[in-house]
Formats: sequence, C-alpha cells, structure tokens
Amino acid sequence: MPVDITGITILGSGWWVGFILAVVGGGGSILSVPLLMYVAGIESAHVAIGTSSAGVAIAALSSLFHHARAGNVRWSEAITFTLAGILGVSLGNLLARLIDGRQLLTLFGLVMVAVGVRMVMTSESTSAGTLHAAQVPARTPDIYRLLGYGLAVGGCAGFFGIGGGFLIVPGLISSTGMPITMAIGSSLMAVAAFGITTTVSYGLAGLVDWNVAGIFVAGGVLGGTAGAVAGRRLSGHKRKLTFLFSSVLIAVGFYVIARGIFTLIPTLFTY
Repeated sequence: MPVDITGITILGSGWWVGFILAVVGGGGSILSVPLLMYVAGIESAHVAIGTSSAGVAIAALSSLFHHARAGNVRWSEAITFTLAGILGVSLGNLLARLIDGRQLLTLFGLVMVAVGVRMVMTSESTSAGTLHAAQVPARTPDIYRLLGYGLAVGGCAGFFGIGGGFLIVPGLISSTGMPITMAIGSSLMAVAAFGITTTVSYGLAGLVDWNVAGIFVAGGVLGGTAGAVAGRRLSGHKRKLTFLFSSVLIAVGFYVIARGIFTLIPTLFTY
C-alpha cells in the first residue's frame, strides 16, 4: 500500500504548529501559512490562509479551556474585545481577498519579520525586568479603548489570517491594566473567534481545503499535546526557546518576502 506523502507532510506541518504554540506561545500560528504553502504544497496564499485559520481556532479553543479552568480569563473584557474584533476580522477578510495572492504573501512575510523582532524585544525586556505584571497599574477598563483595540487587531488578524495573540495581549493590558497572565488567557477567546470567523468567511468563498484542514488540525492537536509535555520540561529555557523561534520566524519571513518578490517580477515586466 503506497504511503500518502502529502498527508504526512500536512500532518507534520500541523504537528509543528501545535508543538510550537504549546512550547513558545504567541506567534506560533503565523508559521501555519508558509508551512501549508511550501511544505504541504498549497499553491494559493488565500487558500492557505483560509485553511490554516481552522487549525488556529482549534488550538486556541483548546488552550482557552485550560486557562479558563485555571481562572485566567476575564470574561467581560474578553467578550467586549472579541465582539469588536470580529467586525474587524470580517472587514480584513474582505480586503485581503481583493489583493493579489503574491502581493499578500509579500506583506505576510513582512509581518513575520516584524513579529519575530517584536518577540525578541519582548523577551529581552522581560529578562531585564522592564515588563512585569506587577508593574502594570490596575485601572478601570476603558471600554472605548478596548473596542478600538479589538477592531484594529481584528482587522489585522483578518487581513493576514493570523491569530493575532501577539497584538491582543498588549492591547488588553493597555486598555484594562489586567495582569499579563490574565491577558494571555483572555486573548485566546479572541484568537479562537478570529480563526472561526476567517474560516467561515474564506469557506463561503470556496477558499478552504477542508480535507487539508482536517489533517492539519489533527496534527496540531498531537503536536500541542507533545508540546505541553515538552514545555513543562523546558520551562527553564523559555527565553532561549523564544529567541530560537524568533530567529526562525525572521528567516522564514525573509524567505517568504523573497519568494513573493520573485513571483511578482515577471508580472511587472508585462506592463
């Protein structure tokens, strides 16, 4: 019986995304689009975004369940942020589908580099003691600021088809003053809702490969389980792991940018 190499690569891609999300945290899901395109073989950037969003949603729902059980979710703020974000996601989805896939991919690469750099900077500031939950002053949640952040972050997540957790967490802290542990737990509601919204939006437009999505999600669940075990054993090396992942993210981002630019060059000479 022949081995389905494509199925194995899709399962493996999902496994790595789930593993990285469990070990490193925010930013891991952004690797799903390049993995689906350059490893699993999906040619369309739009289909890769629509398909990967299903995996992002499932991973976030799983993590949300665990954080909720631990009491790390501020439901009222999370719901307010999420509702505003869903509107932003819907608008971002519509705008993204109007843009050529190659141009969208080049922009996506730039976002990957920016996320990688931000993760390095955040890791450095945390180790230096400049970013600590106790240093964030408690305050009454600013509803208008919360809605504004939700709309803006949702628009970015919807446009690029990413979870957006790396933007949601600072947005929640800035607008509510909640501790970072609460912000991480609360952000997962928005990440899950954004993923579901993008999946439905792209699915209705015929831009989701449901077979690939199912295999990718299964791989993500397996990888997340393995990552949870590995994360506990590697908890003392979190800063090194984050730096390593950030470096990979930046490198892959430049690769995606280069691929996008080279595919655009022939088009430019036709005008």
